[in-house]
Amino acid sequence: MIAFFSFIDYICYMGKYIFLICFLVGFHKIQAQIEKDSIDINYLEDQIYLSLSYNILFNKSTNIAQNGFSGGFSTGFIKDIPFNNDRNIGLGIGLGYSYNAYIQNLKITRQNHITSFSIAENYNTNRFGISTVELPIEFRWRTSTPTKYKFWRIYGGFKFLYVLTSKSKYSDTNSTIVTKNIPEINRLQYGLIISSGYSNWNIHLYYGLKPLFKDVIFDGSKLNLKEFNVGLKFYIM
Repeated sequence: MIAFFSFIDYICYMGKYIFLICFLVGFHKIQAQIEKDSIDINYLEDQIYLSLSYNILFNKSTNIAQNGFSGGFSTGFIKDIPFNNDRNIGLGIGLGYSYNAYIQNLKITRQNHITSFSIAENYNTNRFGISTVELPIEFRWRTSTPTKYKFWRIYGGFKFLYVLTSKSKYSDTNSTIVTKNIPEINRLQYGLIISSGYSNWNIHLYYGLKPLFKDVIFDGSKLNLKEFNVGLKFYIM
C-alpha cells in the first residue's frame, strides 16, 4: 500500500513537469504560427462557409400562403482568389450543399405518373423541401490584412444550384401523403447573392431568378414561384 501511494505521489510530481513541458511546447507552436501568419503576405480568407436562412416564396398566386417557419441551411468550401497585392479585392468560387424547406398550403401529390397541385385545407402538415448542390461565385471586397482577422466585408455575385432531391409531405387526421422527386421541379436553379458584415457575423441574401417549378398550370395561370432567402452566413478561414 505504501508503495502504491509512493507511485501516485511520483506521478503527481512528474505530472507538473510534463504539464509544464507540454505548455511550453504548445506556447512555442502558437508563437511560431503567429509569427508565420504575421509575415504571410499571400494569405487567403474565408475558405469554409455555413449559412442559416429564413425562406420566403414570392410570385405567389393569391391562394398560396406560407403559414409556418420555413428554414434552410447551406455549407461548403470556397476557393479564395485575390486580384491585387493588398488581397482585399478578389473572387471566390465554391462548392457546397444546401437544404431548404417551405411550409405553405400548396399541396403536391403524384399518382399514376401525374402530379397534382392544389390548395391544402384542414391539414396538420404541408411542406416541401429540396436539397441541392450549389456553386457560389462571389466578387469580394474586404478590409483584411495579413494580421487582421476581424474585418468588414461585402461579397456579392451569383449562385447556381442543382436539385438532388425534392420531397413534399401532406398529412391530415386521416392520412399522410409523401411525394418524392417531383419531376416538375426545375433542377437547375440560379440567383443573386450578397453577404455583408463584420468578423463572423454576416447578413446573407439570396434572390432566386428562376421559378422552382416548370410547366405547371395552377389556378388558371403558370405557377411561377421563386425563392428569397435571408439569414446569417459564417465564414471560416
